[in-house]
Amino acid sequence: MTAGATARRRAPATRLGSVTVEVIGTDLPGRSCGPDMEGVWCDDVRVGLARGQDTIDLVPGDADVARWSFDIDLAIDDEGGLDQRGPFVLGPRGGRYLALRWFRTDAAGNPALFRGAKFRLFEMDPGLFEAALGGSGRRLVGEVGLTDEHGWPRCATVRPPAVRWSVVQDSRTATDL
Repeated sequence: MTAGATARRRAPATRLGSVTVEVIGTDLPGRSCGPDMEGVWCDDVRVGLARGQDTIDLVPGDADVARWSFDIDLAIDDEGGLDQRGPFVLGPRGGRYLALRWFRTDAAGNPALFRGAKFRLFEMDPGLFEAALGGSGRRLVGEVGLTDEHGWPRCATVRPPAVRWSVVQDSRTATDL
């Protein structure tokens, strides 16, 4: 920095509140799948929710349903855009996402990450977040089939129609936006 120059500081974000997010996975792929392109079978398949570098609440791949519920914080950033934050929100500002991670047991009996699925928050309709903030007992619910078109665990970026996002009241009635 040159003499007389001042460092530009970002204005603090304006916190809007917290939203409960619920991801409901159905149609899980089973406890084994494969072989992959290298001929490896995936055994003891499990899926869990990404929380930073950790993965929590692992669910067996043959469960009837997988369900994760957690809170995220919403804010308006210094450029006037909606920003999501919290331990389950990954990625840089402007590229935030939620993630599921798929594990198998390797030949040595250790858990091995082999796939991941991203739900890009920055691609979602901001109206969903606003509606979820709009009253008590509301949550943002994503319903996703966890087996892809090839019979494998769903991975990569997951977009509609593979995931359906809606705002749900405690009475479990959905309002799509």
